[in-house]
Amino acid sequence: MSTISWADFERVDLRVGTIVEAQEFPAARRPAYQLLIDLGPEIGLKRSSAQITFHYQPADLVGRQVLCVVNFPPKQIGKFMSEVLVTGAADEQGHIVLAALAGPVPNGSRLI
Repeated sequence: MSTISWADFERVDLRVGTIVEAQEFPAARRPAYQLLIDLGPEIGLKRSSAQITFHYQPADLVGRQVLCVVNFPPKQIGKFMSEVLVTGAADEQGHIVLAALAGPVPNGSRLI
């Protein structure tokens, strides 16, 4: 694995947001949800497509804080524009488990 500089890390804008809406995304090629995430007053509401259907139900996601990359370019997924990347890691079977914080922080907080 190659190393990166601190300046490289600082270029990745990782922010905390709260999921305010989650719904099935039947048009996605792989099972996914469409999320609406409140990333605080500076960034506002952003949409994301997330392949997290194995471990989570839409109703359980609303109100959950997630860590998002907010400075990737938007990605068109069918008729849906995904604006941020929700982070997580794959379990032993390859199913995504969301990255989580140890406690609540204000929406829009930057990972430092």
